[in-house]
Amino acid sequence: MTSNYASLGIRPVINANATLTKLGGSLMSIEAREAMQTAAHQHVDLHELQQKVGKRIASLTKNEAAYVSTGAAAGLLLATAACITGKDESLKYVFPNLDGLKNEVIVQKMHRNTYDYAVIEIGAKLIEIGNEDGTSPDDLQEAITDKTAAIFWFQGVMNQPSELALTTVIEIANKSNIPVIVDAAAQLPPVSNLWKFTKMGASLAVFSGGKDLAGPQASGLVLGKKELIETIRMHGAPNHSVGRPMKVGKEEMMGLLAAVERYINLDHAARSSLFEERVSFWNNGLNKIKGISAERDFPNEAGQPEPRTIVHLGEHFDKDDIVEKLFAGEPCISVAASETTNAILLNPMTVQEGEAEIVLNRLIEILT
Repeated sequence: MTSNYASLGIRPVINANATLTKLGGSLMSIEAREAMQTAAHQHVDLHELQQKVGKRIASLTKNEAAYVSTGAAAGLLLATAACITGKDESLKYVFPNLDGLKNEVIVQKMHRNTYDYAVIEIGAKLIEIGNEDGTSPDDLQEAITDKTAAIFWFQGVMNQPSELALTTVIEIANKSNIPVIVDAAAQLPPVSNLWKFTKMGASLAVFSGGKDLAGPQASGLVLGKKELIETIRMHGAPNHSVGRPMKVGKEEMMGLLAAVERYINLDHAARSSLFEERVSFWNNGLNKIKGISAERDFPNEAGQPEPRTIVHLGEHFDKDDIVEKLFAGEPCISVAASETTNAILLNPMTVQEGEAEIVLNRLIEILT
């Protein structure tokens, strides 16, 4: 067989950037790959599998219920659909025509991002509150109407001290019995986030299965209240509703279950120590180059409590040029350009054994 990357002329990428979807997310763990391989050899009832996998994952993550989706974006879409229709099966085919229904989802303006399109595409209307400088409790209270289906919260790099805190959002939402959906796609680590947001009172929290969980890239995880998860099942494949095109295979369900089981039992302190060692290794090597300054940056690009290296390039190098040379060179290396300064960013979480040395040596070649 010639069904491999080399046969297509595709170069493998050393990922010192992040668990980006465009780079294939993370590399699947052995446990996830083996579970998917085993699952591929037998037929099963997908309804039963989704329910029982969800029950196991809910138990592992200290939640009422869980649902495996085809990525976090699909999870957001299905979560929104569930909040709009409730368990009324007569509304399974209503999307995207939501006239007469609760079709508004409130979001803080500073939380707006490209991923919230998953909310809009089913016909829901986003209601922005606050501005780029902050949001007040009154802003949220005044936006709530009889059309409000849910409140959307983005957890990650957009979080600012001036935002309306999640605890306050939940408190106000509870007074009107409005569900709060937390987009926590990239918010692992820490592992405690799998139950933190729902324990705080959020109705649903959505995670990517293909980032730090190291499960199938085409998988996501919705955790939270049992009634809403059951409504998500109503809209999800293999049922015929808005989620029918977002089919989750038996392989992805079992692969994500194995990934969650593995992740819960990882030595996360040891992982953090390894990331710190890689950052120190990069910093020590790069600071020997004249005109270059490398230092530990914390937290990382997703707001996760892990370090990364920021390489200040000075006046003689351009960040975009360095990024391009690393990606075009041999081996192909992906790094991020800083959004605020002439620097590049190196992520220790996504490099594999022996690749930190390759990244450093290639940078030394380019910068000297």
